[in-house]
Amino acid sequence: MSIQPDDLVPAEEHAAASATLSRARNHLLSLQSPEGWWRGDLETNVTMDAEDLMMREFLGNRDPDDTAASARWIRSQQREDGTWANFYGGPGDLSTTVEAYVALRIAGDNPGEPHMELAAHFVREHGGIEASRVFTRIWLALFGVWSWDDLPAMPPEILLLPAKIPLSIYDFGCWARQTVVALTIVGAYRPVRPLAFGIEELRCGVVPQRPGPSLRTWKGRFVLLDRVLHAYEKLASHSVVRSTVRELALARAERWIVRRQEADGSWGGIQPPWVYSIIALELRGYALDHPVLARAISGWEGFTIRRDGMRMLEACQSPVWDTALATIALSDAGVAADDEHLVRAATWLLGEEVTVRGDWSVRRPEVPTGGWSFEFENDSYPDVDDTAEVVMALRRVAHPDHAALEAAAARGIAWLEGMVSADGAWGAFDADNRRQLLYEIPFSDFGAVIDPPSADVTAHALEMLADERRADPQRMERAIAWLRNEQEPDGAWYGRWGVNYVYGTGAVVPALVAAGLRPDDPAIVRAVEFLELHQNDDGGWGEDIRSYDDPTLRGEGVSTASQTAWALLALVSAGRAGSQAARRGVGFLTRTQRADGNWDEPWYTGTGFPGDFYINYHLYRLCFPVTALGRWLRAVRPGGAAPETASASRIQPDAVDRRRGASGDARRPSQGQRFGSASVDDLALRSRSSARSRTLRRRRAPRSTGPEDGT
Repeated sequence: MSIQPDDLVPAEEHAAASATLSRARNHLLSLQSPEGWWRGDLETNVTMDAEDLMMREFLGNRDPDDTAASARWIRSQQREDGTWANFYGGPGDLSTTVEAYVALRIAGDNPGEPHMELAAHFVREHGGIEASRVFTRIWLALFGVWSWDDLPAMPPEILLLPAKIPLSIYDFGCWARQTVVALTIVGAYRPVRPLAFGIEELRCGVVPQRPGPSLRTWKGRFVLLDRVLHAYEKLASHSVVRSTVRELALARAERWIVRRQEADGSWGGIQPPWVYSIIALELRGYALDHPVLARAISGWEGFTIRRDGMRMLEACQSPVWDTALATIALSDAGVAADDEHLVRAATWLLGEEVTVRGDWSVRRPEVPTGGWSFEFENDSYPDVDDTAEVVMALRRVAHPDHAALEAAAARGIAWLEGMVSADGAWGAFDADNRRQLLYEIPFSDFGAVIDPPSADVTAHALEMLADERRADPQRMERAIAWLRNEQEPDGAWYGRWGVNYVYGTGAVVPALVAAGLRPDDPAIVRAVEFLELHQNDDGGWGEDIRSYDDPTLRGEGVSTASQTAWALLALVSAGRAGSQAARRGVGFLTRTQRADGNWDEPWYTGTGFPGDFYINYHLYRLCFPVTALGRWLRAVRPGGAAPETASASRIQPDAVDRRRGASGDARRPSQGQRFGSASVDDLALRSRSSARSRTLRRRRAPRSTGPEDGT
């Protein structure tokens, strides 16, 4: 990049940013585990904890001490109006409040206590349990306080459909697929294990108006099909049918589940299929001490955070993602490519490569294995996002085993290229997983159920490929064209896996520039205009999660460190590092940094299911500002010094940048934090970290072939 007059910044601004980066970089370095990985807490909502208590109540293995600790955490998250929200600062959510209430009743809370009366009042005022989501009512049916007859049918016979048939399980996104398979077993058995209490106080007595049967719309047709399936359920209780078709389907579903259990006991490393798979297998006759269930139940301890007498469960864990982001951030911050922190990180990432076939191979049988997943243990579901970031991270490291690094990167690139969808873009876990018809099925009210291509995942894939000499130019051109077509009229891009238009735009602009678009390209100019228009008065950027549902909130919200960093990454790559907008963004990060080098960020900026499930990744507030500040400092200079290129490219072992940021005084003291938010500071010191890595590493079950069609 040639230097422009507005690339020059006052010396004091440059020094302040350099000191900010130094503190942040040092703090990030301090959080690395001995094995080489980073992992921040993954905070979601209390349904994780409520469903854990309900699962253990159903299984009969609920521990009193754990119950009390979980109940304390659930109570601590209750809002003043008696409700529970799905994200920080969000409104009360009916289904979340119902599940939290039932969990606290199980824990012994009296319905007459003020906090319980407030919750029950909210539930009744918003339609009662009758208006709650299908998944919530499934939990209630397990305890006999909701009728199985009033739930959508989910027959296990769906497992008998060939993979290429519409509405087979492989039409679902992988997270929904795993959950649905387990629930087909649960729904077939229709178990009822009564609670010692009723929940009549949560009923309003009015059943919400739901779509009726009709041949005019797909939703109406599926309602009609649901009635047919309910009639079939009664037929399936007949001995002849049960001993043939139904038992064949149940056995296949059982086998499908068992084959996909990970080494840590989880399914896909995520909560929904994990809890339902445990219940499903128990209904199939597995004792709790059976190796499969014993591993599944004990595995939850690794996803449990205990602090201050409370117990919180993580819905998932993100060590591969966090480690890739941290490696890139530290490289951008000037940490040498042969620094032992980066070498340890790369060594650990190389050990996490997925080398077996998973569900993705059902639709892409010709694609070779490779890539990386999100979690410690998840061989079944590598993803494009992690693979792209890991390859970019590995390119930043001068690893002693250069051949092994190159080979792993090549396999990851080949896998990623093979997972491109027909339109030239990428989804996260599967190719061409886009059957919108699934949203018309009666039980599909729990968020995203498919995994179509998204702008943010496609951008990360493109950014990685742009730095690879072996990449197919035509494939890159198709991705660029797809991203151009996906740009919103106001210049932004939608963020599928991060909140929201700020995330999408912050991902796409650097990718397009890396792929060769000039900063004066109309798409880049419009994106910059969007970001500049939505900058807050304090210099930062923020976006409310409700922008997924309310278009007036696009790019609007309280400034956060992570979202400010995403906007800065776009501005720097677009050649606007010296602009007033970028300088004000850097100033926001400088002013709001804590004394320890981190930032406070209780707001959720990660997305699980748009409109339904959100995530506070506790390392986002640190990794992304380090990356943004590092790139900004490379793009500007105080006075008239010539800048380096705005975005760091791949680092060769013989071309190592050892530049360090300067140290400086803290700008403000650390603020008080909520229980979940404090944990990022001690994640590398958790007592279980070293043990879990030693125990789980290389314990993966071998798979010599890909998944069978339907098994």
